[in-house]
Amino acid sequence: MKIMKSLFAHLALADIHRDMARNIVSLRQSQDLFNDLTDDPAEWRLAQKVEDDVKPPLYRSPTPAIDRPFEDAAWFNAIGWPFRHWQASRFSDGSYGVWYGSDTVETSVHESAYHWFHGLLSDAGFEHEPVVAERKVYSVACRAALLDFRQATTEHPGLLHPSDYTFAQTVGARLHQEGHPGILIQSVRRPEGENVAIFNPGVLSNPRLNCQLTYRLDGGRVIVEKQPGKPWLKLDTAALGRAM
Repeated sequence: MKIMKSLFAHLALADIHRDMARNIVSLRQSQDLFNDLTDDPAEWRLAQKVEDDVKPPLYRSPTPAIDRPFEDAAWFNAIGWPFRHWQASRFSDGSYGVWYGSDTVETSVHESAYHWFHGLLSDAGFEHEPVVAERKVYSVACRAALLDFRQATTEHPGLLHPSDYTFAQTVGARLHQEGHPGILIQSVRRPEGENVAIFNPGVLSNPRLNCQLTYRLDGGRVIVEKQPGKPWLKLDTAALGRAM
């Protein structure tokens, strides 16, 4: 394919050694997953022990008795989920997993708010309802030589199309097949921001909670709070779907 050849012929590598922000659906206050089964706290602990005994660890900690439950949970939530639950996205047709991270929390908010509003609320007919969602942002260490697509997007605008992922998925399929760890590219939703798309979880590590967020859909705006009741960002829903 001539277009694909011209794209890959001029790519550089970006040697990334930094944290990326991973923005995911979550709750500000954790809930016990077994409290719907019984009212007895002793039985909750027994159910948790059974789950821990049969669940294989995601990796080994030097102090497993202390760290493993917390490390497993953080790793799975912040890193492992998209590699075990494949779904279609900008650089995947759904036949393999891709992990997306942003250069800042703010960039991650612009990206996730678009998908929350257009990919969930609008599809469900809730775009005019007062909806509230809670999220967590993790800082995740990324250590990899990524293909740098930032200079290629002018000649290949399909990489940043706001809604048509056809070309980007073709690129992603090649990267996945050839075993590239990932790419660095501009954010579609926030022009000054950058995103990474990672195909190999081995280049990601050390997930740490950065902050907790609340998204409130209110009169054509998404109000984002870091502290409950105190707006931090306000995004117009009419602008969320536009190309940047």
